[in-house]
Amino acid sequence: MDKKVLDLLNQQINKELYSAYLYLDVANFYTSKGLDGFANWFEVQAKEEQDHAMLIYQYLHNNNQDVVLEAIGKPDQVYKELIDPLKAALVHEEYVTSLIHNIYGAAQSVNDFRTVQFLDWFVKEQGEEEKNSTDLITKMELFGSEAKGLYMLDAELKTRVYAAPSLVL
Repeated sequence: MDKKVLDLLNQQINKELYSAYLYLDVANFYTSKGLDGFANWFEVQAKEEQDHAMLIYQYLHNNNQDVVLEAIGKPDQVYKELIDPLKAALVHEEYVTSLIHNIYGAAQSVNDFRTVQFLDWFVKEQGEEEKNSTDLITKMELFGSEAKGLYMLDAELKTRVYAAPSLVL
């Protein structure tokens, strides 16, 4: 595997684990506000991000590559309004999308078709992540300022359950 592609994949493991920390931090924020549904939604999101890291970890091992684990940064966001974490999550997902695209481009440039094919799932997943974030913001803008609407949205988000990804490595 090309060294640049390998380095980027190792860095992405760290970024995905940071994403999990970030979403746990968001869950903490919503728990402190009494919004258990929002907290649940982001706890599930954190588990998904951990899975993303583990998919890359396993892919590297399956291809006889060294995995290098670095320290995971501490989330430092400060949220004031209930919508702030939702907007921050969208910005973060757009950033992660740019990272995936960067790895994809690096793999393409060296004809690493196996890694390109592996990353196809992540490209699709990031589209879903951005749409989910956008949809949450839209719902919050529509219903979040009214107590009954916020209650119903929180109840809806409480129904989200964790489902492990079905990517074959």
